[in-house]
Amino acid sequence: MTLMRMTMTRIRPLQVICAVAFLAICGATTTANPADVPSIDGGVGSCRADFTVKDGASKPIYDAKIEVLLRYGFMNMRKTDLQVGTNSDGKARFTGLPNFPKKPLEFHIKSGTVSKTITDDTSTNCNATYDVVLTVH
Repeated sequence: MTLMRMTMTRIRPLQVICAVAFLAICGATTTANPADVPSIDGGVGSCRADFTVKDGASKPIYDAKIEVLLRYGFMNMRKTDLQVGTNSDGKARFTGLPNFPKKPLEFHIKSGTVSKTITDDTSTNCNATYDVVLTVH
């Protein structure tokens, strides 16, 4: 019984120190704003594309999926498939898009059964902003 009590008293201060260090390193004291724009970085170039997705009544669509396939490298042999969902304001962002793609990028936006495709040539429009309206036809 005495040995067990000594072991537990030695572990508790170590656990407290580890927890405090973890919170200090990870920055748990900062709170994230839920309306922050979700973004994903392709890491291929310096271009970006911002999206705002709304329905037919001009209300933002939450968690609409936006996908793009990046082809880059020698003979476009490398591929990266990126996907991001919109926030409660219907906004999402892609960064790190290629500056001079061989073909324009095709962004596929989907929410439920409704989808739409947006084509973007980043060599002419490096910082693009799109307002997308998804409606059932």
